[in-house]
Amino acid sequence: MTVNRRDALKRLTAGVVGVATVAALPGASSVKAADAAPSFHGPHQAGIFTPPQRSAIFAAFDIAVSSVAELRQTMRTLTVRARILTTGGEPAAGPITAPPADSGVLGPVVPADRLTITVSVGAALFDGRFGLTGRKPRTLTTMRVFPGDALEPAWCHGDLLLQICADNPDTVHHALRDIARNTRGSLVLRYRRAGFLSPPRPSGTPRNLMGFKDGTSNPVEAEGAGLVWAGAGEPDWAAGGSYQALRFIRMHTEFWDRVSLAEQEAIIGRRRDSGAPLDGVHERDRPDYERDPAGVLIPLDAHIRLANPRTAETAGSRILRRPYNYDDGLVPGGGLDAGLIFCGYQRDLRRGFEAVQNRLAGDPLNDYIRPFGGGYFFALPGVTSENDWYGRGLLG
Repeated sequence: MTVNRRDALKRLTAGVVGVATVAALPGASSVKAADAAPSFHGPHQAGIFTPPQRSAIFAAFDIAVSSVAELRQTMRTLTVRARILTTGGEPAAGPITAPPADSGVLGPVVPADRLTITVSVGAALFDGRFGLTGRKPRTLTTMRVFPGDALEPAWCHGDLLLQICADNPDTVHHALRDIARNTRGSLVLRYRRAGFLSPPRPSGTPRNLMGFKDGTSNPVEAEGAGLVWAGAGEPDWAAGGSYQALRFIRMHTEFWDRVSLAEQEAIIGRRRDSGAPLDGVHERDRPDYERDPAGVLIPLDAHIRLANPRTAETAGSRILRRPYNYDDGLVPGGGLDAGLIFCGYQRDLRRGFEAVQNRLAGDPLNDYIRPFGGGYFFALPGVTSENDWYGRGLLG
């Protein structure tokens, strides 16, 4: 076959111009007005209070570079890629002799598809490799083992976590693939798990794989300052960030499906059809524990009652839940490997997730679930401008 030399020259010239616009990082977006997307720039990262999208991937990485200068460059590259991907548009053409700048999974024009990429760092990042030991967020530690956990090391912790969410699964796949390609040699994928969010059925909050609505009593954005965003006592660079608890929870669905509906509802504390508390009618009705001190209507050990007792003393332990379902084949023995990717954001891990988890130690639901992975992370402050990048305040 012959190649039209004029077309080849045009492609080569376009590639040189395109690469130059992002300092030789391929894939710059000549943005077209497309899908509406959450703003990439701001004091907080998108993907926390953003209304949950239908698809997600949670991917943890180990950092392979050895100097803080290399780490800064990695974070700059990650920022460039995230900004391009979440904006969408037509990828710039590269040199004719080079591989395509984009995988083409989403076609010739990359849709924004409400994509958010939320970047968090784990406690391991502050182990001394990069001189960051004294800059660690106040309550960031390695996630401990709780009663009932069966943690598998291959599914735990990590230096860096990406929460990638969009309205379609090919969009999150495309984003992870793009980032892995452009950070090859700097970030090594430790684990990844894909999740999905069911549409409201028939209305209200989406359901988990046990059939119950999940996240009904979440804080609203106006409550973020007191419950979600890092506060006093944290390093200056952490302002605008949030503690993130990630848990992979396998559900023993084959046993749960053999439990009577009445017992299921007593374990959860809500009606399965409407999501209403057992002393209410509608999903958003507030359970009135003071009028039911003996647990006649909502048992004292019901999941919702232990997780959020709704007292003045426990008000500060509310967390912002952002869960996703997962369905990933079989476990040894032939059972379904399906369950919940629990993701929660909070102002303080001890007052938030750990306080809730300690109250849930006697939860009857524990007989039907098995946490096997996850970790504690700190979601970095937002990228505030075109000149800013993930972790700039932390890394200098």
